[in-house]
Amino acid sequence: MFALVYRMTGNRESALDLLQDTFFTAFKKMDRFRGDAAFSSWLYRIASNLSINFLRRKKIVSFLPFSGVHEETQKYEMTDLAESSELMERAARAVESLPPKQRLVFNLRFYEQMSFPEIAAILDRSESAVKTNYQKAVEKLRDRLKDFR
Repeated sequence: MFALVYRMTGNRESALDLLQDTFFTAFKKMDRFRGDAAFSSWLYRIASNLSINFLRRKKIVSFLPFSGVHEETQKYEMTDLAESSELMERAARAVESLPPKQRLVFNLRFYEQMSFPEIAAILDRSESAVKTNYQKAVEKLRDRLKDFR
């Protein structure tokens, strides 16, 4: 779950905060868990919603003029090889540039290797809507990375 939230935010500290918020929210709302889906799906849904809300707030805050305040981004090193590869860096930037819902679906499918029905359950969307978001994300990534073919 940390890897998903990190890929959504691009910031280790924000990801850790959101992960903590996810478990705190789950604990507070445990009585609302109906058991219709797996518990892990419910947790992923909470984490996904918190990540999307975080990105929306971040977008709004980025337009506010704060002089002298710069967020220092701390990168979480998945592997040394990935850090040194230009392709991996470009791919990561391309994924970060996707709209939040497409980024979320792409991360769940590609990195977390979840099935479309699982993703649909987490996001409370139809399977066809999830597939459409994934396909659009893949098309945008192909377009942005076409010079590496």
